[in-house]
Amino acid sequence: MKNRYEIRLSGSGGQGMITAGIILAEAAGVYDGKNVVQSQSYGPEARGGASKAEVIISDKEIFYPKATAIDILLAMTQEAWEKYSSDLNPDAVAIVDSWYVKDLDKPGVISLPLSQKAREEVGLEIIANVIALAAIAQITGVVSREALERSLLSRVPKGTEEKNRQALEIGFRLGKEAKK
Repeated sequence: MKNRYEIRLSGSGGQGMITAGIILAEAAGVYDGKNVVQSQSYGPEARGGASKAEVIISDKEIFYPKATAIDILLAMTQEAWEKYSSDLNPDAVAIVDSWYVKDLDKPGVISLPLSQKAREEVGLEIIANVIALAAIAQITGVVSREALERSLLSRVPKGTEEKNRQALEIGFRLGKEAKK
């Protein structure tokens, strides 16, 4: 595992990318004991416009808080892919939602049915962000499974814990299958 990761979680407003970034940063910083910086941006249209959260995770001090050479990219929409995939490291891990991202212009992209599995297996497409986080953790090892689960469960609304655990399991399964 590397000692520094620059991660960009991108999609459309309302898909939970900002929340996913906060959960990932908390998992790495609070529960895995790493140094973390998290930032976010979204267009003026709160829902429907492009949004992104960036998380830098490092074993060492982080001197510059902006992601400049992305190691891990999640793109939940075609627009997010087109807008945010230009500054990937040559050996970056790029994961896209196969339901929404069809036109890929780079080789080696991991295409996973994130939204489809959220709808079919959990009954809530909004939970695709949780599936994506678990897949990222499984594929890259950037945070531990335990840290991700603890961070997630400390942030979800009461009464949704079981659906979120289910989403985590789906994501870990998809990640494991993608690594084969």
